[in-house]
Amino acid sequence: MTTQISKRNGTRTSPQADNSFKNKDVALQQYIDTNGHFSLVRNFRLADLVTMMNGFCGSFSIFSSGRYLLTQDETYLWLAFAFPMVGLVFDFFDGKVARWRNSASMLGQELDSFADLISFGIAPALLAFDVGLRTLMDTIILTGFICCGLARLARFNATVALVPKDDSGKARYFEGLPIPTTLMLVSVLCVWTRWGWIEGKGGLPGGVIRLWGDEGGSGELHPVVLTFGCWAAAMVSKTLRVPKP
Repeated sequence: MTTQISKRNGTRTSPQADNSFKNKDVALQQYIDTNGHFSLVRNFRLADLVTMMNGFCGSFSIFSSGRYLLTQDETYLWLAFAFPMVGLVFDFFDGKVARWRNSASMLGQELDSFADLISFGIAPALLAFDVGLRTLMDTIILTGFICCGLARLARFNATVALVPKDDSGKARYFEGLPIPTTLMLVSVLCVWTRWGWIEGKGGLPGGVIRLWGDEGGSGELHPVVLTFGCWAAAMVSKTLRVPKP
């Protein structure tokens, strides 16, 4: 395959990538050409609305987590657990709806990534905070977990056009763990909550270790938070390739 040099950054791009960029420009032009009130909403496809419901579920989970921290009412904690799971259903169906309606859009791709970050990045991290991962070291690792999810989604959007495709046009694999897999961590937190292994009850499995300083200080760490750190590394890994179903 022949290649050419991009004038903007000096990197090599293939004709396939150039065509992808041109098609993207054409697809985005509708958002510029549409005038009048609610022009953005009028350009929504049905699949975009399904994706928005994913974002709604993630946002509601975050607010439920906050309500739990304020009231210690476990009803809110269980709501916070449930809504990312519901968001996964919407995340599964938005692509199918787009193909059914033959109405995929560039906006939909961006919406999908933002919704996934809320439901499968921010919401799980806050749930981990809810159940007891609250030390300074814990929160630093959880923040890195969110940032790795963000980076993974950005990389996907930037490179998806260049990933090898199958006969149906779908990418053959994911680079790094897909961010919805973080719901496996949420499921573990659900089990711990059911068994009372959370802050304020039996305490988290593995307890807490002090790396430096005094008890209750900034040097404490819950070993189980390292699972979130490893998951974060797996999401941004380039060598880990997960076949698409």
